[in-house]
Amino acid sequence: MTNAIIFDMDGVLFDTERVSFECWEEVGTAMGLGDLSEGIRGCVGLNRNDAEILMRNLYGEDFPFEEFRETVHALMRQRFLEEGIPLKEGVTEILEYLKENGYIVGIASSTSKKEVMDHLDKTGLTGYFRAVITGDMVEHSKPNPDIYLKACEELGVTPANAVAIEDSPNGIRSAYRAGMKPVMVPDMIEPAPEIEAMLYGKFYSLLDVLDYLKNRNH
Repeated sequence: MTNAIIFDMDGVLFDTERVSFECWEEVGTAMGLGDLSEGIRGCVGLNRNDAEILMRNLYGEDFPFEEFRETVHALMRQRFLEEGIPLKEGVTEILEYLKENGYIVGIASSTSKKEVMDHLDKTGLTGYFRAVITGDMVEHSKPNPDIYLKACEELGVTPANAVAIEDSPNGIRSAYRAGMKPVMVPDMIEPAPEIEAMLYGKFYSLLDVLDYLKNRNH
């Protein structure tokens, strides 16, 4: 690994994918939209534009995407308001270590800028990141490479010298296509052989990634 690390947000820093899946299912049932499980998994890592394209391809041009999306987001906001934004295990520890050891650290998240900054501010993590690139800053987000290429450009690092920490297949594809070193910390979706072949490393928590970094630096 190099000294530039770019994190995905949902499912990597925050345990929000689980909440998202639950809200999608709850709203889908309430709106009578049937089984949306394929769409839920397919949309992990996509920005708003690409998620709409996928959902209409799967469920028809008349799928009420805007109403569905707004209802899901309102439900998620309510959950976070009541329960707080859950951190993944090891987030604070790894970010402190990277800060103390001079790493260049950024975020590349398909979520909107407003939502990303809100999550970072509310959890006190904003100051750890030198650049924050979000899904509404590129036309097509993951699995396209654009968001990671933009993040590397903002951080002033070459993709080949940067690590991307991701939880989703779409995120891994994006980092791989950008020419980075993709590291997977699986959350809701285990990697298929196609994804495994792209990985620079795979760990089951950020604490495992931290242990690897410490051992490598000794």
